Amino acid sequence: MANKTLTRMDLSEAVFREVGLSRNESAQLVETVLQHVSDALVEGTTVKISSFGTFSVREKASRMGRNPKTGEEVPISPRRVLSFRPSHLMKDRVAQGNAS
Repeated sequence: MANKTLTRMDLSEAVFREVGLSRNESAQLVETVLQHVSDALVEGTTVKISSFGTFSVREKASRMGRNPKTGEEVPISPRRVLSFRPSHLMKDRVAQGNAS
């Protein structure tokens, strides 16, 4: 399995080929969609994309951690973390890709 990365440019190129918008319009469409998703997550809104998955932000409480090098206990401050749960369809699709 090759370690490839899908970039914004790849997405806009795919929109250009599939939808038929100009390259500039395709790039702007991809940027707009990603900006809306990002803004919603910053506001704490859950983003659910059917047949793909759900992005959500959750709060993590403060806790005591440990510096692995020194063993010293260090407080970890509360923070917000982004999580993604793939849909069952996405999980199945990825699993089928592993079988081939």
